[in-house]
Amino acid sequence: MRIAIIGAGFAGLSAAKVLTGFGHQVAVFEKAPDVGGVWSRIRRYPGLSAQNNKASYSFSDFPMPSSYPEWPSGEQVQLYLADYVQRFGLGPALRLSTEVLHADLDRVSGQWTLRTKYGYEEEVQGPFEHLVVANGVFCDPLMPDYDGAEEFRAAGGRLCHSSEFIDHAVVENKEVVVVGYGKSACDLAGALSGVANSTTVVARELMWKMPKRLGGVLNYKYLVLTRLGEALFPYVETRGMERFLHGRAGVVLNALVNGLQWATTRQLKLAELGLIPDGTFRDIARSTISLATDGFYDRVRTGQIVVHRGCVITRLLARDGRAAAELSTGEIVGADVVICGTGFRQRVPFLAEDLQEELTDESGNFELYRQILPHTVPRLVFAGYNSSLFSPLSAEIAAVWIASYLSGAVPPPPLEARRAFVQKRLRWMEQRTCGHHARGTNIIPFSMHNIDEMLSDLGTDVSRATRLKQWLLPIDPRAYREITSMAPENQRR
Repeated sequence: MRIAIIGAGFAGLSAAKVLTGFGHQVAVFEKAPDVGGVWSRIRRYPGLSAQNNKASYSFSDFPMPSSYPEWPSGEQVQLYLADYVQRFGLGPALRLSTEVLHADLDRVSGQWTLRTKYGYEEEVQGPFEHLVVANGVFCDPLMPDYDGAEEFRAAGGRLCHSSEFIDHAVVENKEVVVVGYGKSACDLAGALSGVANSTTVVARELMWKMPKRLGGVLNYKYLVLTRLGEALFPYVETRGMERFLHGRAGVVLNALVNGLQWATTRQLKLAELGLIPDGTFRDIARSTISLATDGFYDRVRTGQIVVHRGCVITRLLARDGRAAAELSTGEIVGADVVICGTGFRQRVPFLAEDLQEELTDESGNFELYRQILPHTVPRLVFAGYNSSLFSPLSAEIAAVWIASYLSGAVPPPPLEARRAFVQKRLRWMEQRTCGHHARGTNIIPFSMHNIDEMLSDLGTDVSRATRLKQWLLPIDPRAYREITSMAPENQRR
């Protein structure tokens, strides 16, 4: 088939590689000038680095360079993806700096036509026999609508999203306010605190963060990036060892989680800093698992970073000719630059509104079987809508699933069965995350569960010995390289 792929991050590139290997002709459209998605140089904020160690954050057949550090920088991840393109000859398929303005489906012919923009030129591309949406779950920056923003900017203040802030030099000797307490907010605060005159973090809600090395010794990958780490949290349906862990062994499991909470609180000195989050350590996996930014809490201790917890910015203003921010506590803080690490709004802006409504339920959640297949829109699949702790591997397995589905090797269940399955998952996800499930695309921490389910559909898996080893050792994507390179004739029919 002639297939269009929208997005050139981990998901889009792995889909391009696998589908090409299955004999399809692909074209990959990416509005950024380089590959990488969130790792693109136009979205890479200061301090950005991978949360995974390099071994687990790589494709199954293309390990990261041995020269990379344990936790690669954002620039290194982008370079790795550029090398992936070169290694597997994907360059001719790429259409960089090309934004897809609209994707139109002709239901009679079953073909897609794209309207794209390159520079100032608009062009019609197609027709394509299938469309892969891989625009990422971090799509549009979500910005608060602050009162007084116009007055604030008139006083010289700068207001932007973390994904739009790429040069830390502009905050030199400035008063900086970072909104949020997730990864991007804390990474930015840590990176800018050595340059800015003052760095303030405004956090509506604190969240638990895991030290990279517990006690300065035990790498967190042995606690989180294993099947046992995933099993610390109850899945929608527990079986086998997980049923035992959350049943008879529940006391031991609770003791382990409580021990992690105590060790983290002590190591990061959260009680001393007044930064113990509400709730328990189990909440670390409510919407994402976040690592503690190197040096963040040390800088809070020395006063280089000031954290205002349990509050928000109520309005932006000018005070004595200088930009400032008023907090819900009534306090006013200097704010030459306000950077919002407030997340993203997930949508597919290039699809018609009626199509978008057909893809989602009444709450706006994407209804995708296996996080891939919509119920009623033909000739369309999604890649990368399974936000995962193992993004490259999840993307690869999903790409093989898509290729096998297109070849007829993976017939999906009947429509009503798929609807019931997806709705059950969505209701569980919504309850488990208190609504922070990115419109049904966030499967963290259950990355391996999603991978296992796709492999079950494919009728294949790694060996039993490998699965047993994964309970105590970090997942190694290389164990799956034979699966991700499977030829069509080897797929189950």
